[in-house]
Amino acid sequence: QVQLVESGGGSVQAGGSLRLSCPVSGFTYSSYCMGWFRQGPGKGREGVAAIDSDDNTNYADSVKGRFTISKDNTKNTLYLQMNSLKPEDTAMYYCAAMWGRIGSRYRLESQVYNYWGQGTQVTVSS
Repeated sequence: QVQLVESGGGSVQAGGSLRLSCPVSGFTYSSYCMGWFRQGPGKGREGVAAIDSDDNTNYADSVKGRFTISKDNTKNTLYLQMNSLKPEDTAMYYCAAMWGRIGSRYRLESQVYNYWGQGTQVTVSS
């Protein structure tokens, strides 16, 4: 059974930083893509960043230069380092995983992901 459990969310002031973690268990595919998504109040789910098994990364334009996605294969853990946070980054953040390979243009599309965590809340105050 695949499990993803996000942690690291919290409340910070604008300009601050947070690091989200998502350990993954039961996921043993050699080709995969993992991503971070967020859903703000009254908004749809948005792809934030993705990384595949070859360490190729994708970022939403709104977070480029501020957020960094990474993974530690020895710990089976996905990370999202978030710097220079803005109030508009306030959202529930979810990690997700899919097995197989997918084109770069689809990596920030939520419908291609098979497995999801329960989310961690990030609140940024001005």
